[in-house]
Amino acid sequence: MNWDVALILIIDGLAGGAVYLLAGLGLVLVFSVTRVVFVPFGDVAAFSALSLAAMEAGKLPATVWMVLTLAAFTVTAEIVQALRQGQAARIPRAILGWGVLPALPCLFAWSVAGTQVPAVVSITAAVLLVIPISPLIARLALQPIADASVLVLLIASLALHFLLSGMGLLFFGPEGFRTSPLVTGGITLPGGLHVNGQVMLMVCSAIVLSALFFLAFERTVAGKALRATAVNRVGARLVGIRPARTALWAYTFASLLAGLIGILIAPVMTMYYDSGFLIGLKAFVAAIIGGLVSYPITALGGIAVGLVESFGSFFSGALKDLIVFCLLIPALLLRSALQSHPEEEQEEVDA
Repeated sequence: MNWDVALILIIDGLAGGAVYLLAGLGLVLVFSVTRVVFVPFGDVAAFSALSLAAMEAGKLPATVWMVLTLAAFTVTAEIVQALRQGQAARIPRAILGWGVLPALPCLFAWSVAGTQVPAVVSITAAVLLVIPISPLIARLALQPIADASVLVLLIASLALHFLLSGMGLLFFGPEGFRTSPLVTGGITLPGGLHVNGQVMLMVCSAIVLSALFFLAFERTVAGKALRATAVNRVGARLVGIRPARTALWAYTFASLLAGLIGILIAPVMTMYYDSGFLIGLKAFVAAIIGGLVSYPITALGGIAVGLVESFGSFFSGALKDLIVFCLLIPALLLRSALQSHPEEEQEEVDA
C-alpha cells in the first residue's frame, strides 16, 4: 500500500463514516430517551432509498402502502385501548394523529409520482414517506412494554426488524435499486487525486446535520425536553414532561435521520429491502463506542467504523464486516476499564 492508495481509502472511509456517524446519533437519541436499541433504524434508511428509486422510475413508492398499513393497525389499537379505558373522546384525536397525519406524506407522494418534478421534490417525498414508520411501529410494539427491561426491549426491537424486512420483501420485492447521483463532478486534490462530488456531499451533510442536531438539542424546547427525559425520566415527569411524548419525538427525529441517510447512500450503494440491517449494526458499533450516551464520542466512533471498514475492505473484502464488528471487543473492554464498579468495591470492603 502506498500513500495514494491510503488517501483513497481514507476518503472512502470518511464517506462511510459520515453515514455511520448520523446513524449512530439516531441510535443514541432513541436509546437515551426510551432505553430501546432501535434495530429497525437501518430498515427505515433502506426504505427511504427504495422510495426515491421508485420516484425516479416514475412509480408510486410501495412505502405508501406500508405506511397506510401500519397506520391502520395503529389507529385500530388506539381505538380499542380508548374503548377499554372508557375514553371514547380520545378516538377522534387518535384518528387524526395516527391515521390522518401519516397519510399526508402518502398523499403528497401519490400526487407527484409519475410526474416530471424537480429532484428536490422527489427527495422530499421519499424522506417524508418514511418519517411516520418509526413512530407507528413504536406505538404498536414498544410503547405497551415501555417499562420492561432493556433486554426485553432489545428482543422486541429485533423482532420489529424482521417484521419490517418481511414487509419490505412483500412491498418492494427482492430486486436491488440505485438512484441517480445527487451531485456530479468533484474536485481534484494536489497530486491528481479526484474526490467525487457525492462523497463530498455525504461528508458535508454529516457536518451540517450534526450541527443542526446539536442546535436543536441546545436551543429548542423539544430538544430540552428530550435531554431532560434522557437524564432523568422520573424528574422529567415531575416537571410536566411526558415521557411518551418525548419518545414519540425521538422516534420521529430518528426516522428523519434515517430517511436522509437513505437518500445519501442510495447513489453509491445498491439497496435491497434488507440492506439496512448491516448499516444499523455498524452504526450500533459506533454507538457502543460512545457508550450509547455520548453524542461526540459516538460521532468519532462512526468515523472510526468507516475508516476501519474502508481499510478492511482493502486487505480482505470478504472479512471487512467481521473486522468492523471486532471493534466491539476493545470498545467494551476499554469502557469496562474506565468505569467504576461500586458493587465489586463494596464486596471487597465487606470481605
